[in-house]
Amino acid sequence: MEHLRGKVAVVTGAASGIGFALAERFLAEGMPVAMADIEEAALHDAAARLRATGGELIEVAADVADPAQVEALAEATERRFGAVHVVCNNAGVGVSGAVWETSEADWQWVLGVNLWGQINGIRTFVPRLIAAGEGHIVNTASLGGLVPFAGSPAYSVSKFAAVALSEILYLQLKAAGAPVGVTMLCPGWVRTRLAEARRNRPARDGGSSSLPPVAQRIGRSLHRVLQAGMDPAEVAAKVVDAIRQDRFYVLTHDSDEWVEPIRRRSEAIVAGSNPLAPVVPGIEAIMAALAEPD
Repeated sequence: MEHLRGKVAVVTGAASGIGFALAERFLAEGMPVAMADIEEAALHDAAARLRATGGELIEVAADVADPAQVEALAEATERRFGAVHVVCNNAGVGVSGAVWETSEADWQWVLGVNLWGQINGIRTFVPRLIAAGEGHIVNTASLGGLVPFAGSPAYSVSKFAAVALSEILYLQLKAAGAPVGVTMLCPGWVRTRLAEARRNRPARDGGSSSLPPVAQRIGRSLHRVLQAGMDPAEVAAKVVDAIRQDRFYVLTHDSDEWVEPIRRRSEAIVAGSNPLAPVVPGIEAIMAALAEPD
């Protein structure tokens, strides 16, 4: 999809971080945008900031884990703009801690947003894109979906699943001859509020209850690492380039120190070796927090 001006974009998780940057960039490209987020007040403030810069947009409060709310998002977008062309399944959350201490509610929340949110987005929007004769899906995964991030098991599991989901979607659309592109976004450390994701945790999934000590330590370390990360606007620029070029893989951090862990994991699998802890900038502090005694 080389020409974006006038095409309609939907972005989930749009109130902050990568989602906000995507909405901002799409507006700058001359695209109407539907901004969606579960955090209504933050969404309203974010939309107000972008309206001040010009462009057409709507804001729709939506929990992507609920298929009915994703369908309502699609309907609201079509009512306002008449069509949908680019869909960014970007909303994401995470919890930290050990696998054996991650509660059922933690798993349900993280998989509900990070995996089911993308499944709901695909089931809702892909038929519309196919019927329209053009479109592009962007699924936000993570470097933690290509190498295991031991500090946040539910997050990494959900992102591994998102990678598989995106690859299968790409292959099936190509096999069907459908005019819909797919991009899998795998960020490294980006300046987002992921470490504060529990602020939006619904009561049905445990609410914002207190965290065990190990999760608190990892969360503090993760926050520091993220705040020193890439500007979300740089990520948005890479996504726009990928849409124009119909490129699937987007590694925001593509220097050797970030790519080498992916290569090492692939080689270990082929060799039948035991899993290797990925070594990327900043990971040492997070793993140290995991190892500290309570």
